Amino acid sequence: MKAFSFYTEKGEPRIGIDTDNGRYDFTRIWEFFKEFKNFRHAPSLNFLQVMVELEYFAIDTFEEVLQTVRDFRSLDDVRLRKPVRYDVPISRPQKILCLGRNYRAHAEEWGSQVPDEPIVFSKLASSLLPHEGVVRIPDGIGRVDHELELAVIIGKQTSRVSAAKAMESVAGYTIVNDVTARDLQLSDMKKRHPWTLSKGFDSFCPLGPYLIPAESVADPHALQMELQVNGESRQRANTRDMVVPIPEIIAYISRHITLVPGDIICTGTPEGTLPIRPGDTIEATIDGMGVLRNPVAAA
Repeated sequence: MKAFSFYTEKGEPRIGIDTDNGRYDFTRIWEFFKEFKNFRHAPSLNFLQVMVELEYFAIDTFEEVLQTVRDFRSLDDVRLRKPVRYDVPISRPQKILCLGRNYRAHAEEWGSQVPDEPIVFSKLASSLLPHEGVVRIPDGIGRVDHELELAVIIGKQTSRVSAAKAMESVAGYTIVNDVTARDLQLSDMKKRHPWTLSKGFDSFCPLGPYLIPAESVADPHALQMELQVNGESRQRANTRDMVVPIPEIIAYISRHITLVPGDIICTGTPEGTLPIRPGDTIEATIDGMGVLRNPVAAA
């Protein structure tokens, strides 16, 4: 089961689900469920982030709602038969935290060594871009690269958690492309400046298209990843190649920063980061998570 955020033809934000039996408007299904259960103050679940924040985002929740509604009405009228306009699955994260040099081959391709402890930096929420949204490259910033990554979505408040218990904090997973203004980043590194500008341009954080419940991913450290530009394979790797695995990432960050539901952790990119240019089309895939597709244009 895959969940996604989308807009109706009238511009109304909704949650959709992709199941073995088809695609459905889950927001409508939830409304039927809410009325059947006589919820007086149930939240309006237009955004997946609300489900994550309220710890509703789980396979059990979706299955209970679907089965309950199927028992008293058909779902045929809420089936999604036409293409939809996607939104990012997490629309207003408090934090987007990223790992640098977390794949050895990527560090080596840039003449760097794997750090002794995780390098953590941030991207800006204003840089988020949905599936099929356009990556826009501003004039005069030089080389801009793609960076395919697995994104971890935090599902509950987490502080000073042990690595042994860290996975209990994960709500789900999705695909992220950590688009980077490389020339600006390298210049900032030489000046010992942070990477905020090179990572934070509008549209430089494509995310989605789906949010996959954590229970649906048997092993997040055994996922094949690939990024193509105009059909040419650029990045191919497996998440098992992470230097610091997800439990240790969460444990390390939570020793310094309290994580809250909806926070996004980008777990690092493998080798093969290369330039993108206006006119390109980027397609990023991770096992079971669909394709995150974004055209590139000049800003």
